[in-house]
Amino acid sequence: MIKLSIDNKPVEVAEGTTILKAARQAGINIPTLCYFELDGMNFENKPGGCRVCVVEVKGRRNLAPACATECMEGMEVFTSSPRAINARKTVVELILSDHPNDCLRCEKSGDCELQALAARLGIRELPFKGEQTTFKKDSTLSVYRDMDKCVYCRRCETMCSKFQTAGALSGVNRGFPSVVAPAFDQPLGESSCINCGQCVQVCPVGALTLVDNINDVMKAIADPTKTVIVNTAPAVRVALGEEFGQEPGSIVTGQMAAALRRLGFDYVFDTDWSADLTIMEEGTELLQRVGKVLKGEEAKLPMFTSCCPAWVAFYEKNFPDLLEYPSTAKSPMAMFGATAKNYFAQKIGVNRKDLVVVSIMPCLAKKSECAREEFGKDGNPDIDYVLSTRELAHMIKQCNLDLNQLPEEDFDSPLGQSTGAGVIFGATGGVMEAALRTAYELHTKKSLPKIDFEEVRGLNGVKEATVDFDGLPVKVAVCYGLGNARKIMEEVRAGNPNGYNFVEVMACPGGCIGGAGQPYHHGNSDIIRKRMEATYREDAGKPIRKSHENPDIIAIYKEFYGEPCGHLSHELLHTHYFDKSDKIEATLQ
Repeated sequence: MIKLSIDNKPVEVAEGTTILKAARQAGINIPTLCYFELDGMNFENKPGGCRVCVVEVKGRRNLAPACATECMEGMEVFTSSPRAINARKTVVELILSDHPNDCLRCEKSGDCELQALAARLGIRELPFKGEQTTFKKDSTLSVYRDMDKCVYCRRCETMCSKFQTAGALSGVNRGFPSVVAPAFDQPLGESSCINCGQCVQVCPVGALTLVDNINDVMKAIADPTKTVIVNTAPAVRVALGEEFGQEPGSIVTGQMAAALRRLGFDYVFDTDWSADLTIMEEGTELLQRVGKVLKGEEAKLPMFTSCCPAWVAFYEKNFPDLLEYPSTAKSPMAMFGATAKNYFAQKIGVNRKDLVVVSIMPCLAKKSECAREEFGKDGNPDIDYVLSTRELAHMIKQCNLDLNQLPEEDFDSPLGQSTGAGVIFGATGGVMEAALRTAYELHTKKSLPKIDFEEVRGLNGVKEATVDFDGLPVKVAVCYGLGNARKIMEEVRAGNPNGYNFVEVMACPGGCIGGAGQPYHHGNSDIIRKRMEATYREDAGKPIRKSHENPDIIAIYKEFYGEPCGHLSHELLHTHYFDKSDKIEATLQ
């Protein structure tokens, strides 16, 4: 342990601790811009480039960047000396001198760390004026890039390269023309980008934002010739309340349903319902593959989950030789869209082209997923528009609604009733746990002795467990962050030495609860933990907690699909994957 003082306050920290972390442990908040971490999730960005966190150290000639300077025995640190404050203010003034002044129109306004920093430092005038750098705008279906606003913190680069290992963004050029961009100035959509949007979640300013679809949805609702239905993902209900001043982890399921009705949607459904449907298909597929192996027949194991579209894009671009390993089951959102356009439209007597399906998702990759050509029929997509949790909050506020004052209401039927298994899809390990609850009982024909699979829960980047299916050991793994997924895929490519049978992968920190479309967490991993805890509280409070016991799921198989992994469900609820490694090769050329 090392003893030092920070602003005359005695502090004791472990060797190797930076001044920034030591100050935070002591309750002293040093402002930062380029520094970013997700505590407990093995992600930290500390380039020490912006110099906003400089502090004065007694006996040291120059100011020290707190994020990159380790504590030393007897060190005396001053975080708010006139010299440190003046340097900090000058740095921010220089950054602002090359930054657009369009805060009123910026998507990050109110959540912008540069904006908050300028206010904290009392900057009201800019002493430095000169030519501003400009770059071309760029967009995928999920992410919009405006590099005129980039402050070169390089958080996006670290998230993309270290956490996700997608490698789509890096710093290029030197001096004024320096910018974070894909290699050779490619459009983002032609690079190795997987549209996870985590670059948007960690960007401190408005250089990286989501593609906004609110106006498209509002026009559809206002069109009298259209029937507009909506479905809401599991992770949305445990985060939406944050946008209305509620504590992280507040559950607003009923108020959310009420708000959606008041926005004008004709039917309000729940993606948790189609999460249960996904488990029926995916769980059955897993048992079929394991059964083949037990009979000595060929089957690809481990089977990987296929719910996360960023993960799908990742393995299509990086592991085209392993495309037979992921489950062929579509995501819950895609299954909902297929069911809505092919079953519900007929049920209410509406042409599928006049039925507009809107999904509320915690994820930006879902905006790209709904545009996949195979997720539709005759050019008409199964999902027409995707709104993020943040977009839904903005839409509610635009329509002068206060979520906190709304009564609790239920979802509509028949695509609205769900189980606890559907709810936990939003957290890392949730898909695995939901699948195990059903697969165990379908295989053994016995009731689970214990319904909670706690060994696959939590925020560890990789979790492993062996589950006893009444004499049949099933080895499973759960991971989030595609850097972790890459390691497992490399092991499978090498022969699956760990002997996994089933692997769940989610791209975002903590799963969908940490998705890029969720309210900004600004690196506070406690927010993600509280959302996860809320997810399991919602599960525990459900009267039915197993997907195969959902009455509406049982009914739709009897009325429409027939049986899990049957002919019609294969046609509408399953998909195939494509070799997209040419995107990676183009990046490397």
